[in-house]
Amino acid sequence: MTIRVWAPRTDRVRLRRPGKADLDLSPADAGWFTASVDLRDGDEYAFVLGDSESPRPDPRSRRQPRGVHEPSAWFDADAHAWRDEEWTGRQLAGSVIYELHVGTFTPDGTLDSAVARLDDLVELGIGFVELLPVNAFNGTHNWGYDGVLWYAVHEGYGGPAAYQRFVDECHRRGLGVIQDVVYNHLGPSGNYLPEFGRYLRDAERNTWGSSVDLDEADVRRYIVENAMMWMRDYHVDGLRLDAVHALQDSAVPHILQELAEHTEALSAHVGRPLTLIAESDLNDATLITAREAGGYGLGAQWSDDYHHALHVAVSGETTGYYADFEPLSALAKVATKGFFHNGTWSSFRGRAHGHPIDPRIPTTRLVTFSQDHDQIGNRAAGDRLSQSLDEGGLAIAAVLTVCSPFTPMLFMGEEWAASTPWQFFTSHPEPELGRVTAEGRIAEFAAMGWDRSVVPDPQDLATFTRSKLDWDERGSGIHARILELYRGLIRLRRDVPDLTDPAFGALEAEVDEAQRLFRLRRGAVQILVNFSHDAHRMPLPPSSVVLVATHAEFGLDRDDAVLPARSAAVVRVD
Repeated sequence: MTIRVWAPRTDRVRLRRPGKADLDLSPADAGWFTASVDLRDGDEYAFVLGDSESPRPDPRSRRQPRGVHEPSAWFDADAHAWRDEEWTGRQLAGSVIYELHVGTFTPDGTLDSAVARLDDLVELGIGFVELLPVNAFNGTHNWGYDGVLWYAVHEGYGGPAAYQRFVDECHRRGLGVIQDVVYNHLGPSGNYLPEFGRYLRDAERNTWGSSVDLDEADVRRYIVENAMMWMRDYHVDGLRLDAVHALQDSAVPHILQELAEHTEALSAHVGRPLTLIAESDLNDATLITAREAGGYGLGAQWSDDYHHALHVAVSGETTGYYADFEPLSALAKVATKGFFHNGTWSSFRGRAHGHPIDPRIPTTRLVTFSQDHDQIGNRAAGDRLSQSLDEGGLAIAAVLTVCSPFTPMLFMGEEWAASTPWQFFTSHPEPELGRVTAEGRIAEFAAMGWDRSVVPDPQDLATFTRSKLDWDERGSGIHARILELYRGLIRLRRDVPDLTDPAFGALEAEVDEAQRLFRLRRGAVQILVNFSHDAHRMPLPPSSVVLVATHAEFGLDRDDAVLPARSAAVVRVD
């Protein structure tokens, strides 16, 4: 076989293997080095650059069995005997996404142990499982956004072979898989890529570190080929692209468009839908606008505005970036327009923010949620809604999440009002890095006005272990009731066409600020919500049919619906 590495920052590259003499690679064009070598599955190897004697992992390593500072291990991606021949893929439209972190999803925190819970997700009605980043990072556990080897699957999760088994098992159950990938920065420990080439712009930083150098053609190729690897070699059905607003790219086409074009080509080749979903802070629908209309052509993007409006409406919290979403009309706007800030003043940013969405774009190209890893884990105590809301508030959040006009996403455990927090945890082996990380988190929380005394130490193992789900609690009390509500709502969404209609034109919303009442019309279906702590009436034709009610005392009285305090209902107006 031929092994290749891009290393323009050195004039010599040697391949080092246990028990063998170093092998010099031959220089090729544009900073590439190559050699013919016999590597078998599991064989360890590393590169030695220039006059150094320190071996470095392969920048395209698929496996790091002893950590990111140690040699790579060759992985034969074609050795897996796939059993998903009948899998034809799944469209994002009409589906519900389930976001999970492998390390805290089960007690064992591995991909193989996660397989044992897939039937629970099928029973819930989930369409896609979305995994937080699984690429190799230094340490034993963290969120995954500190990866330094984008091609390798974290060994603690089971490595690349376990990843293939996981995807296979998902497909056998009819579940699509979306992989969260991070192309905007590299982690702070174990990042040797700059020794090989100009992967980073050291003079240009984003929130998490030096910006990725997208002016380098081979860095762009590194990203594109990584994206194709997940969808080709691991049969993944889509990628969630982390914080694309941090991708500083002035090239034409933009790296996002380039990714979209390659994804379309691969989709045509493999004969199944492949989806790119962007996380963006820009409120700019250029990302999901068709290329022929001047956009990048991605399949979907997150709308944090929907989360913010829903969170404020159900919790009353208005600190930090929640301040602009205090009026209930904010929820009405984002539910019918997609973005709240679509050119309006953002007090948190101190400037006008966002752009309107062309109403011809399908609503399903926005992914919305009431909870996700960021909005929980970036709270000071990592507290879920279940740790502060009453049961009525949790039920309202369930209705407005699952029955939103957009593509709904749940965060693991949300469906049974999990009592466990999901906190920010790290396992940096370097004490100084751990200290700096903890201090940075405290500073972020201070900006939101949160009490620093409740911030757990990210480096404390207990912070990680207390974030693991407790699956045993699902069967009783409020947990069982909320779980049954989510199951019924997802089933209703699947059965009622108005709840998957992707037309912005089919949406109307109205609010009563004084009584805290909200109504969303989706064709013949209406979603009625009483956020207040008092019972209220809302006009409703007597021919209406109740599809779901979160409170047993919800009723129809002549031309009115009677909504108990803190309740919601979904009705069909015949």
